[in-house]
Amino acid sequence: MTNDAATTNRDTWNIWAAAHGQDDYYDSAALAAGADSLTDVERAGLAAAVGDEVDGLRVLHVQCHLGFDAISLARRGARVTGVDFSPVALRKARDLARRCDVDVEFVEADVTDLPSRLTGRFDLAYATIGVLCWIADIDAWMRSVAAALKPGGRLLLVDGHPLFQMTESIDPLVLDFPYAYDGPHEFTATGSYAAATQTTTTVQFAHSLGEIVTAAATAGLHVIRLDEHLDAPLDLGRGIPPDADGRYRFRLNGRNLPLLYTLIAERPATVPPSPPAPTKRLGASDT
Repeated sequence: MTNDAATTNRDTWNIWAAAHGQDDYYDSAALAAGADSLTDVERAGLAAAVGDEVDGLRVLHVQCHLGFDAISLARRGARVTGVDFSPVALRKARDLARRCDVDVEFVEADVTDLPSRLTGRFDLAYATIGVLCWIADIDAWMRSVAAALKPGGRLLLVDGHPLFQMTESIDPLVLDFPYAYDGPHEFTATGSYAAATQTTTTVQFAHSLGEIVTAAATAGLHVIRLDEHLDAPLDLGRGIPPDADGRYRFRLNGRNLPLLYTLIAERPATVPPSPPAPTKRLGASDT
């Protein structure tokens, strides 16, 4: 991320973090009372990435904001480190972890340049939802996150599908964002996705699915699976009402289009050196 974009976005996320935590989207009281913040898409991704149990695993919650999912993972027995660039968010996350009586380490850092003390520590890097649109350099993000993984460690990334990210509204259909990277895009708003605030400015970046997967591969990660989701368990905006089953679907001309994707990738384990070739024994024909 460019310095100007990073500063602009950090200022906005500090404002948003101050407003978040006492709203329908971030219900801190419910979390403190024992509610679990992971959606079914995130739970399914977690099971596919590391299995049904995370007890004892070291987990890096990337761009953790108020730490809701970090706390939910810690309750499952994971040893969690949350990283975010907003000091306001991290102060609230630490306070919330204390209220929930869980032990989570929180680190203030730029995720595209994580501190060296995090290198090679984690079984799982967990990043969901609304992550990559804030990142200018997707290759740097993947390299940094991959470096934090142990050999054999995995990345679980659940995020808004680039096709859905293009849309400002469905009815009428308005596109206000590119499909693939073409530089920074600046937006102003009088609120976040969760709460009303003063007017803020954000700088966001598009990344196509191909760019994301290629960045993972270029960072040395082995892609395990890529799933595209035609429904979502939560309101992602754009004026889409829930269906009768409570799920949200992105339809054009009656056809469902993807709202989310799940990417699972692994840092390969170190390959042991090949054993030396056996010494050739001399036989009668060699003399």
